[in-house]
Amino acid sequence: MTTVVDGGGGFRPHRVAVLALDGLLPFELGIPHRIFGRPRDAQRRRLYEVVTCSVRPPGPVETDADFAIDVRHGPEALATADTVIVPASYELGPVYEEGVLTEELAAAFPLIRPGTRLASICTGAYVLAAAGVLDGRPATTHWADADRFQRMFPRVRVDPEVLFIDDGDVLTSAGVAAGIDLCLHMVRADHGTAVANEVARRTVVPPHRDGGQAQYIERPVPDPQQATTTAARAWALGRLHEPIQLRDMAAQVSLSVRTFTRRFREETGVSPGQWLTQQRVERARHLLESTDLSVDQVARQAGFGTAQSMRQHLQAALGVTPTAYRRTFRAGSTV
Repeated sequence: MTTVVDGGGGFRPHRVAVLALDGLLPFELGIPHRIFGRPRDAQRRRLYEVVTCSVRPPGPVETDADFAIDVRHGPEALATADTVIVPASYELGPVYEEGVLTEELAAAFPLIRPGTRLASICTGAYVLAAAGVLDGRPATTHWADADRFQRMFPRVRVDPEVLFIDDGDVLTSAGVAAGIDLCLHMVRADHGTAVANEVARRTVVPPHRDGGQAQYIERPVPDPQQATTTAARAWALGRLHEPIQLRDMAAQVSLSVRTFTRRFREETGVSPGQWLTQQRVERARHLLESTDLSVDQVARQAGFGTAQSMRQHLQAALGVTPTAYRRTFRAGSTV
């Protein structure tokens, strides 16, 4: 989805339709606009066009706050979308209570063209599941709703642990901030890590949290009386090109390997080894996009040692080889 052309072969931005439902959470509704509204190509053309639409004719849509929003597009906007995103709502009615679409949603969903990318944020997954979109697929939602979601939609393979799941043309995320991770992931998939990272910098959020990272970390804010692993992570990021041993990371914060490993997982949701692999994949992606280094050189600078090792890790993480990734994302998009 890196390039969208119109019927005459010219450029047009990828159109994202955000479905606003009564009881929506304003923060989550704004996430797609904030993330997809930034990226531009080398000619400063917007890479995405974001529109908000309702299942009713244009007009007010209630939020869970003390104000409504004026939505200027009706369900017809769904028919022109390349991506449709369904944020969370606290007033899903029969969708949440019975697992079936309302009459308005049932009339709106068939307007979505086959092949359109679909995504949900938090309990927006109920809408996709009630529409039958998630049958037989892996999906996630907010951890507090996962058990109920699984009981209501037994044909969905629910993973309550992860931040988001990319199943190709259908993506689902956990609650609130995980929606940011999901939207950044889609930008990264469409236009590469450099574009996504710049959007993240402008939004002042972490540029990459892997979809498999735990959405609920028991102790996300470390006890100020205890040493954190932040310094060890900064130390490792400065020498990803070198072999890094777990004991060396632990030594940076004067912890035993056992205590360091436990505390690292508490703070990040992943093991030190998983985190290092994620960072090396990100480094490799950046180098493949932004330099003319050979695949062997990229592998060494990213810390994989050999091209074969990097190839295996990129294939596992991204489903493509280093050469194919570079070919796709050397188009020079900017924000």
